[in-house]
Amino acid sequence: MTGKLETTTEATFELPDDSDRFDRVSMVLHWLTVVLIVIQFSSVWSLRIVDEKSALGFAILNTHQSSGVLVWVIGLARLLWRHNFAYLPPFPKSMPKLQQTIAKANEYSLYVLLLVQPITGLGRVLLRGHPFSLFFWEVPPLLEPNDHIRHLLVEAHELGANLLLALIAFHVAAALFHRLVLRDSVLQRMLPRMSVRTKLTPTLAKSEAE
Repeated sequence: MTGKLETTTEATFELPDDSDRFDRVSMVLHWLTVVLIVIQFSSVWSLRIVDEKSALGFAILNTHQSSGVLVWVIGLARLLWRHNFAYLPPFPKSMPKLQQTIAKANEYSLYVLLLVQPITGLGRVLLRGHPFSLFFWEVPPLLEPNDHIRHLLVEAHELGANLLLALIAFHVAAALFHRLVLRDSVLQRMLPRMSVRTKLTPTLAKSEAE
């Protein structure tokens, strides 16, 4: 007598929910801000080695000014979303209160600069009293020239850029420290969870008996 037995079992394992991460809109706005900030600094550094009056310099300046406006718009959108709709995951329980306070201070300082920098930048452009390009439009002069106030705005804009760069460096360093040294979930809070479904299909060996 011969008997055959074959059993197939399928098990699906899903990752846990996203309670330890920011919501998707917050993530998208955060990484859009990162892209725009990279454009901001790379464009202004490029202007130091390119003739601003050349076609290339004109395009780079237009990119810097236009992306600056987008930084302000997205920064405002982030604040409105955060205050009204965002899901804010808790800090890891192992994270001391002092570190949490420093992290919040760094975050809100970044928000302030992301809103102030475009204003000082736009002000220094407007107070030249010249037409300027923004996105695909040629904007006519809107204010009378004022060299004194414009000089103050130039200094404020440069100071703000240095502060912004320092805060970003601290922000990145802290995230990497949490990931590589402390090995907690702080960095992952702003990273989307990969949608992974693992299926296991074990098959029992065939057996024959006589």
